[in-house]
Amino acid sequence: MLPDSTYLAVRIDLHYPIIGLYDTSDLSPFTDLVEPSREVRQCIFQFFPDWCNGKTLHLTRNNHGCGGCGRYFFSVEHRDRESFIKFLADEEGLKASHDLMNQWIDRGNTYKPRYEHLLIGPLQTHSEEFLKTVTFFVNPDQLSALMIGAQYFSKPGDPAPVLAPFGAGCGEMLALFDDLEIPQAIIGSTDLAMRTHLPPEIMAFTVTKSMYRQLCELDNRSFLEKPFLGTLKKARGGRLH
Repeated sequence: MLPDSTYLAVRIDLHYPIIGLYDTSDLSPFTDLVEPSREVRQCIFQFFPDWCNGKTLHLTRNNHGCGGCGRYFFSVEHRDRESFIKFLADEEGLKASHDLMNQWIDRGNTYKPRYEHLLIGPLQTHSEEFLKTVTFFVNPDQLSALMIGAQYFSKPGDPAPVLAPFGAGCGEMLALFDDLEIPQAIIGSTDLAMRTHLPPEIMAFTVTKSMYRQLCELDNRSFLEKPFLGTLKKARGGRLH
């Protein structure tokens, strides 16, 4: 069973549901599924209101909403390399040269699902074996608390507990982790193309399953019950949102 996140959620005043991303063969445990339209391009973050209303987004190799999601979640390429580089480097101005963009694409991670279905929606108590990452949607104050929490059990020489990689918002939820088995977090929703689908003050903080467990282990000996956080809450009128 997944650990209980209630204490953490209460102490940092989480407002939005915690979101799980699942790679699964079985849809039956999941209810209230929604899917991207097959007629128009849809970013997965257009389904943020659905996640907030308890619904789960169902993605497959043949129906994943947009080319970026197809690439990052299913390793499906929707355009040839040359046009992809021109789009990202020239049309959108995301890298200083074609060469740099080429290097980034060569290095960039994409995910290859084990099963047929990828699901994104409110974290469930069931299906833990299929859970890949957990995402918190948070404001800057809550992000600060989660970053401290991610560092809490870290020692020198460990893999960096928090990353902020360059890439699409969907990639930051899964593919841009080098190793899903280690406790690690990514500061996400930094992709300009998807931010229009989130409230302007909201960022994503995506963690591996082992990092989620560590965050849920934070107790009253940690900063969650200490003066720094208390002072910040007081300055915000008693809550972090």
